[in-house]
Amino acid sequence: MDTTQLLKGVLDLAVLAVVEEEDGYGYDVLRRLRASGLSEVGDASVYGTLRRLYAAGALTSYVVPSDEGPHRKYYGMTPSGRDQLARQSKDWSTFSDTVTELLRSDRHPPRPEGDRP
Repeated sequence: MDTTQLLKGVLDLAVLAVVEEEDGYGYDVLRRLRASGLSEVGDASVYGTLRRLYAAGALTSYVVPSDEGPHRKYYGMTPSGRDQLARQSKDWSTFSDTVTELLRSDRHPPRPEGDRP
């Protein structure tokens, strides 16, 4: 299954969940998403999502000097972001439970050999 379309639909939720755990800069958020199993997430998608969530007021940002290169822009949660995370988490749970129920094997008994298309 191509998970890229699924990922697009839940990237806001995933990014908010990662930033809720701990503030992070762009590459750090990307690394944590990939370490959590979202290996197909793209750099540009995560950076764009961070900027969009910041513009919408879900995230705050601050700059931290770095000895190893340019300053890093960290993102943290705002109260609005926590509310959005709670709403989207509930929506995801309901959606996921519904699809899981639809896919349960006992809902789809095997067809007799002659009935297969």
